[in-house]
Amino acid sequence: MGTKTIIAIMFCTALMGMPQALSAQRVVHDDQKFKQWRSMENGPWDFAPDWYYYFLHKNYSGAEMYWKWAGFKSGYRVRFKEEKSNVKRIMPVRITAEETQRQKVSQVEKERAQIEELYKEELAREADRIVDVTYVSYKDEFNRMQDCITDGLLYCMNKSNGALEYQVNEISRLNEVLCADIAYIHKTGPGYELENAKRRQAYENAKTKMEELVNRTAHLCAVAATHY
Repeated sequence: MGTKTIIAIMFCTALMGMPQALSAQRVVHDDQKFKQWRSMENGPWDFAPDWYYYFLHKNYSGAEMYWKWAGFKSGYRVRFKEEKSNVKRIMPVRITAEETQRQKVSQVEKERAQIEELYKEELAREADRIVDVTYVSYKDEFNRMQDCITDGLLYCMNKSNGALEYQVNEISRLNEVLCADIAYIHKTGPGYELENAKRRQAYENAKTKMEELVNRTAHLCAVAATHY
């Protein structure tokens, strides 16, 4: 057998195999399976071939027969009702995954918003603790009462010629402790952070105590004026 003959046979064999290879690589669309999967997922409820499902899978497909008027092409047709089917749709894995991911993202966004809100609140508290803005409201009142206490105790000592020294020293001691407390409340900076709402309450308590000392001083002045 000659060389040319062998080459010709090989060429013919290659040509005969090409249609099969091309056919194997061609994308085939199966309309029946496509409709079935689309119905089971989230597409229109439809199956094919329709009469096959009507006679053999009526309960499964929800198939029903009806008359359609179409002139010479009038006749019975088959349609599919999802509500008549005895099966339910299935949610594809990809849709479940997407929904799960959306829920996770939504939860993360909520947590992030809560953390951000807490962070802003903490920043506001920190700024509030740095500066004492409430002392100004009590400063003049504290100074006025301190003048009353100082002048009153000095009057008692002079009027009694030292006879009321014990009572004067007791009121002076309590007044010094109270003034030290007020000074501590008024301090700011690291280690002395206190919210202004709490400072205000502390100043109110100190004001009440100072008013009591003023009353005790006035009572002692009355004693000095009466008995000495």
